[in-house]
Amino acid sequence: QVQLVESGGGSVQAGGSLRLSCTASRHITSMGWFRQTPGKEREGVAAVDEDGTTFYADSVKGRFTLSSDNAKNTLYMQMNNLRPEDTAIYYCGADRSNARLLFNQLVPLDSWGQGTQVTVSA
Repeated sequence: QVQLVESGGGSVQAGGSLRLSCTASRHITSMGWFRQTPGKEREGVAAVDEDGTTFYADSVKGRFTLSSDNAKNTLYMQMNNLRPEDTAIYYCGADRSNARLLFNQLVPLDSWGQGTQVTVSA
């Protein structure tokens, strides 16, 4: 099983920026970020696969950007112009399937990170 290690969460004011990192113990087909708030289901935020196919939630398009360092098996998500509604626990996920299946959680993911808190104050 692929191990995922996340970092980069924190607290910022609205309009601020954070960058999340997720490092996998080895290469895997697709990786992405999900978030969850109390009482709500976990939702896909952004995902990418080895073909470069990328998905973003409508709520983050134009504000969040994925990038990767393939040599380090690391996925980054730059989050700009953060809003209070972005407050959540963010989880990195990875799977052998493609980005569409991962982003939409249409398959049980192979691996999940431990989660990192992002808090955006008004």
